[in-house]
Amino acid sequence: MDKGNIFGRGMAFPPKVGDDGRVAWSSGAQNIEESIRIILLTGFHERVMLPYFGTGLKRFLFEPNTVATHRLIEEAIRNALEQWEPRIEVDNVDIETDEKDPQAALVLIEYTLIANQGTDEVRFRIQLAS
Repeated sequence: MDKGNIFGRGMAFPPKVGDDGRVAWSSGAQNIEESIRIILLTGFHERVMLPYFGTGLKRFLFEPNTVATHRLIEEAIRNALEQWEPRIEVDNVDIETDEKDPQAALVLIEYTLIANQGTDEVRFRIQLAS
């Protein structure tokens, strides 16, 4: 089974050069995870032809690290992934304060791959204050 045919292929993120000296590509579940990270890291109006692509998480910088802010971040993540990544279904978005840094939040996104009903997760950290 060719996972690239099922899940898709794309340029690796972050962009890099492969062993053959050409641009590296990713496929399968790795390509989906990279796509999710691109969506999460892209702010609104960063792409000229897609001004509302991404989550716009930078707008939460300097917001208080509270449950209310966490819910707004969760909503932004869910909406962006539902709109821009049709290969997954978001099962859960869990956000909590980073114990090591009270001005940061830890995000766990659990999702199901539509093509084979496999599950996976992405973890990342959001800086809310500097």
